Amino acid sequence: LRALLEALADDLAAAGQPVTLLPGAELRVAARPAALRRIVGNLAGNALRHGGGARLSLEAAPGGGALVHVDDDGPGIPPDRLPHALRPWVQLGGAGGGHGLGLAIAHDLAERDGARLSLANRDGGGLRATLWLPPVPIVSAPTNSG
Repeated sequence: LRALLEALADDLAAAGQPVTLLPGAELRVAARPAALRRIVGNLAGNALRHGGGARLSLEAAPGGGALVHVDDDGPGIPPDRLPHALRPWVQLGGAGGGHGLGLAIAHDLAERDGARLSLANRDGGGLRATLWLPPVPIVSAPTNSG
């Protein structure tokens, strides 16, 4: 997971975008890499467009799996609009416009992989998008009972 986040952050930084990946652990999760890259890419794009930059971080989730956080320093989302922000065609305004699909696509892709996406305004300003990813399932070897 960390390698995927490093590659995404490197690509965005190489394109001149203010993106940082904070230090963290290497974790394995159950996810499709292309879908995961699209999810985090959409979240980082949103942070860049509306929050002036994106900080990615990774941590082990309590109870298993991983948490990917995408933080920005923008205005956040008005509390009454937060419950609707992950729906398609919902435009939250601000600089950069958009069609209101990026967060909805990220949410849909996350749910398809058994993951969860949530948004919260940060204390002191900005938005935090958190993606919970399930751990790699433990597969036990079949026993030979013959």
